Amino acid sequence: MKTCGIIGYKNAGKTTLVERLVTEFTARGLRVSTVKHAHHAFDLDQPGKDTFRHRAAGARQVMLATGTRWVLMSELRGADEPALAELLARMDPVDLVLIEGYKRDSHPKVEVHRAATGHPLIAPGDPTVRAIACDSALATDRPLLDLDDITAIADFIARDAGL
Repeated sequence: MKTCGIIGYKNAGKTTLVERLVTEFTARGLRVSTVKHAHHAFDLDQPGKDTFRHRAAGARQVMLATGTRWVLMSELRGADEPALAELLARMDPVDLVLIEGYKRDSHPKVEVHRAATGHPLIAPGDPTVRAIACDSALATDRPLLDLDDITAIADFIARDAGL
């Protein structure tokens, strides 16, 4: 599977870009999946629901299946967080996986940068950043892509990934 990371600092617009890219690539007929890394605890489940009760009882994995989707929740129970490669290996094959976060991993990436956030670029210290999607002119040795030009960003990712 081809991968492309979407990285940047908080409030740069990573999630919005991923959402727009998924829409663009699926309109082009590509099968796309996403991986989102979070640094905070989360729970998709709700107290009192059967699956929550299964996990609370100690289940290592709980699968919930319906006629429209299924989800597999795995509890780490003190084990280390799985590496990105391990998580990708568990996914169904698709044409492209867009990865939000995991900025320190070695996959190819597009950095999202908004001048208003005041953050420095990540790209100068990271050779895996292939391009920068931004809202202003920047001094950099990487290709600059207009953050609002989803077609151009998707074209760049497709070329870079060999799609």
